[in-house]
Amino acid sequence: MKLQTEILAQAANQARGLAIDAVHKSSSGHLGLPLGCAEIGAVLYGHALVHNPDEPRWPNRDRFVLSAGHGSMFLYSWLHLSGYDLSIQEVSNFRVLHSKTPGHPEFHETPGVEATTGPLGQGVGNSVGMAMAGQMAAARFNAPGHEIFNYHVICLAGDGCMQEGVAMEACEFAGHQGLDNLILIYDSNDVTLDAMAAKTQSENTAARFKAMHWDVQTVAEGNDLTAMLKAINKAKKAKSGKPQLIVARTLIAKGIPEVAGTAKGHGEGGAKFADSARQGLGLPAEHFYVSENVRAYFADHKKRLKRAYGKWKKAFAAWREANPAPAALFDSAAHQPSAAHLLGKIPLFPADAKLATRAAGRDVLQPIAAELPLLISGSADLHGSTLNYIAADKDFDKTNRAGRNLRYGIREHAMAAICNGVAYDGLFRPSCATFLVFADYSRPSMRLAALSKLPVVYIYTHDSVGVGEDGPTHQPVETVSGLRVIPNLDVIRPADPEETAGAFAAAMERTDGPTLLALTRQAVPMLNDCPPHERRAGVLKGAYIMLQETAPLTHILLSSGSEVQLAVAAAKILGGGARVVSVPSFLRFDAQPQAYRDAILPPSCRKRVAVEAGVTGLWSKYVGLDGRVVGLDRFGLSAPAPLAFKELGLTTVAVVSAAKLL
Repeated sequence: MKLQTEILAQAANQARGLAIDAVHKSSSGHLGLPLGCAEIGAVLYGHALVHNPDEPRWPNRDRFVLSAGHGSMFLYSWLHLSGYDLSIQEVSNFRVLHSKTPGHPEFHETPGVEATTGPLGQGVGNSVGMAMAGQMAAARFNAPGHEIFNYHVICLAGDGCMQEGVAMEACEFAGHQGLDNLILIYDSNDVTLDAMAAKTQSENTAARFKAMHWDVQTVAEGNDLTAMLKAINKAKKAKSGKPQLIVARTLIAKGIPEVAGTAKGHGEGGAKFADSARQGLGLPAEHFYVSENVRAYFADHKKRLKRAYGKWKKAFAAWREANPAPAALFDSAAHQPSAAHLLGKIPLFPADAKLATRAAGRDVLQPIAAELPLLISGSADLHGSTLNYIAADKDFDKTNRAGRNLRYGIREHAMAAICNGVAYDGLFRPSCATFLVFADYSRPSMRLAALSKLPVVYIYTHDSVGVGEDGPTHQPVETVSGLRVIPNLDVIRPADPEETAGAFAAAMERTDGPTLLALTRQAVPMLNDCPPHERRAGVLKGAYIMLQETAPLTHILLSSGSEVQLAVAAAKILGGGARVVSVPSFLRFDAQPQAYRDAILPPSCRKRVAVEAGVTGLWSKYVGLDGRVVGLDRFGLSAPAPLAFKELGLTTVAVVSAAKLL
């Protein structure tokens, strides 16, 4: 179909009007991108995107990600015009409490929003993950005569996104992997929030991307409908084995002459010129106006999109009938095994085993990967240390798109953002690994995973001063507590191999948020005072009685991870009135019924000591004002792990002394 430039030019101006009205009404928001990129939106949503507004999660749709999420009214305007379940009333309720049009796009909140964006650069990383998932899907499910996955991922990013390290890390990965179903549109308008972009950047972006093995086009007039469509079509048809960059030279805040092309046009600065801008755009006095002919065009376009969707549905049905085994694999994505089922597949460890929980994790991962064939695993250049390689499979790369092991390079932030993209896509289950201290390099993406309820699994090892000789730069004394305070991030720190089995099963069962497994570098003993099945099941509840008192209860010793062994040894010195409670997950324990929590931590027993090789503050909610915490409110030191623990006061003697002082 030929591009209908006249009607789409009208649609672009009316989308500008919607953005102006919404930002003016809410007295906040960003006008620059919605106005400057209106023609890009018209070409995408009025012509080039393959999607179905009535089926926002159609597996073979093109994915559009607005990485520059501050320009959310761009997305809301075009979703509304396209016929998604986003009424004009919702558009007018921009940034209003409980509306479908929050300040930045949020996954699950608005039909058609593919990813939660706003922190700049994140959407670029997410798009790389979606594109990778598309390549994986095509490799597993496409069959001769049945191409059911061939979608593109199109991401719109601005100067701010391109300056962020996470975006560049992800783009390096995409170029190296040759993700040729990825199209990145760079809204190049020479403006950032504070000032003109020349104040902070002077690089040749096109040359940089070519060096990263991308194909690059430059559209000198990004507000030209025909030129943009030509570039997008060329990018979609490219067979070079490279991701595609379109540098679109646009005029920020186009339509408001007073601020267009300036830093003031980035935010809501142009809203005060709303009336004159509307007149200049040829819009009537009516606010939130969309003409009948524009509505009619998009209604007809929606019918065309639905016809294409119907053809795909028939092709999908034929594929399903001809390929029952791949069809069953496809269906398995929607049916997550229970933790109990997974635990049944994980052999018990020998009672005399002594190994690091990272090594136990390696052994646990293999049967879990066999049960979850759509689980993928990756590491930031540390597979040999994090031990999370799926041994029965191979690497994902240009020659093997079906590989389940990802080599991200030293790109922790992009790794986490890419995993979010895979999780947004929804077909594959992403997990990734690095040292726990480097969680700070991936934290912004982890936070967004928690906000967006994405079931990403982080296998982060070397979890304490047990790192030893590598010293305080690699000893994450504050990191576990720092992660525990992120809402909806389940941090599980298992104490021995059997708890590690429970931790992996719990993480894989969870579908409403991310889970981080904090695993040791150093070997830990089996804690055989509690039966193995009880240790595994106890993890699922977050806390449980590791060592039951044999006399009237006098003391409760609490701990997580490798320090539980110190609590057990201390309890045996204190006598039969001491109970040991293992607390691998604060989030899970706090979610238990009050009766269970009181049974584990009876309110009547106020003599409580917690011990953990990390900062002490968060344990106060369990030990109370009368209790004590043996921990580290300081950085670690470089020494072999046993000496480091002794020097830092993390000993059985210290726990016993703290208990006797109560």
